[in-house]
Amino acid sequence: MSGSPDEMTDTQTTGSASPAAPGQETAPGNEKAGNKKAGNKKVASALLRYRILAYATGIWLLVLTAEMVAKYILGVENVPNWIAIVHGWVYFVYLIMTMDLAVKVRWPAGRTIGTLLAGTIPFLSFFVEHWRTVQVKKDFGV
Repeated sequence: MSGSPDEMTDTQTTGSASPAAPGQETAPGNEKAGNKKAGNKKVASALLRYRILAYATGIWLLVLTAEMVAKYILGVENVPNWIAIVHGWVYFVYLIMTMDLAVKVRWPAGRTIGTLLAGTIPFLSFFVEHWRTVQVKKDFGV
């Protein structure tokens, strides 16, 4: 060993072989409690990301709907073209965040697909977000 940082072991860099800080050793049997708390923290953060994107998707879908009404029903000619693009990208990120939450909470396929499609119908994403949030909070205590 030449002593380069790439070759140094954990004992050499931290001075201890244990990853736990002094006084914070994990007692036998507490590993599951620690894993459950870490799992709930991951679910809570995934739920927050999902909620933010569900609202953003719902808002952009309403803006897109208003643009379509103005353009095709009211005959307004100078509507911005970028609203559909923004909604598409926000919806794409919503799909990713919803799948992340669905995997973490192990939703069945039907619930996952229904939640994914909620971003395509005006106002529905707000209701589905509320229902899913209540359910996840109840099931995981977050």
